[in-house]
Amino acid sequence: MVPDYDAAGRGRPVGELIGAEFSMWRYRFLLPIPDGRPVHPLESGYGVGGTPLVDAPRLAAEFGVGRLWVKDEGRNPTASLKDRASALVVAAAARAGQEVVCTASSGNAAAALAGCCAAAGIRCVVFVPGDTAPAKIRQLLAYGAQVFAVRDGYEAAVRLSYQAADHFGWLCRSTAYNPLTAEGKKTAALEIVEQLGFRAPSVVLVPAGDGNILTGLYRGFVDAMRLGWTQDVPRLVAVQSAQSPALHRAWRLGLDDVEPHDASSIAESINVAVPQDGFRALRVLRETGGDVLSVPDSALGTAVRRLAQGSGVFAEPSAAITLAGLGELRERRALTGDDEVVLVSTGSGLKHAAPGAPDDPKVIMVDADLMAVERAMRVTEAGR
Repeated sequence: MVPDYDAAGRGRPVGELIGAEFSMWRYRFLLPIPDGRPVHPLESGYGVGGTPLVDAPRLAAEFGVGRLWVKDEGRNPTASLKDRASALVVAAAARAGQEVVCTASSGNAAAALAGCCAAAGIRCVVFVPGDTAPAKIRQLLAYGAQVFAVRDGYEAAVRLSYQAADHFGWLCRSTAYNPLTAEGKKTAALEIVEQLGFRAPSVVLVPAGDGNILTGLYRGFVDAMRLGWTQDVPRLVAVQSAQSPALHRAWRLGLDDVEPHDASSIAESINVAVPQDGFRALRVLRETGGDVLSVPDSALGTAVRRLAQGSGVFAEPSAAITLAGLGELRERRALTGDDEVVLVSTGSGLKHAAPGAPDDPKVIMVDADLMAVERAMRVTEAGR
């Protein structure tokens, strides 16, 4: 989805283009939302986007860079960057009269979809791995989502979400399957550019599981450059857990696409064996002169504490992993004292809890089998 930059307003003063509300909808003119229709309530007032870019001078000094900021996406309504993707998908669904939206997620994307669906009055169905953290399950149920915990893990949940969407006629929001997800996420990059006074940082570190956030941020930075807001696109650096290294392995081997790899990280939001957007993520990393780093799970607890104490941002392990990655860049001498660095903190530390099987009676445990879902849906409908 490449915008027509001349039609979008290339060369026009920024003030004539962006909206007044500091949210993701400030950049509506760059989003694939049809013009001329009434604005859905989800698109004004729900508060997705507009997250702070936290200046962290003590961390900058500690890591030997010129400036360092933390983009705190934990301030979104459901406490993660995934709200941006879900808000755009649900807004499009509401405009189209879609009654049900589904997704597969290890937690944050599911919560984001459930919250946005609740705000829009649309039914939400989510498929999560069977070992999803109970705190994330409770958030889904609070929003009124129908929750299926899939015994065979995340990849099986993804496949089941595709099958269910096709079988029941639902709209599927799942990462990379729905092109609107990257379009929503690109608004975080547009905010970073604006918050820095319409210039790009030199390096942006991003947690990587499926890789879709990398795709989205790249699109946002490219949009900003082609509109004349910035002179260049920053170097994007993906950070993965060594216990979930599919993207890192593909990068190290020089592959064009990812191959399945075992995933057993405690950072459940990026614990992905088969990245759903790996091909595009690898491409944008190469185009920006970026890198893929791998850090052990044993470093994540320290990273959470150091980030919190050094910036005031409390991040979940899968988000604080960028600080551990910054340490690896320093060890490689891949940073200079002139670098301006942004760490994208994708989710709040309040969302993380020790993994355990969801035990709430409202959660339906199923095998990765569409017929099992269909039987459960009939029982659910009968009880409504």
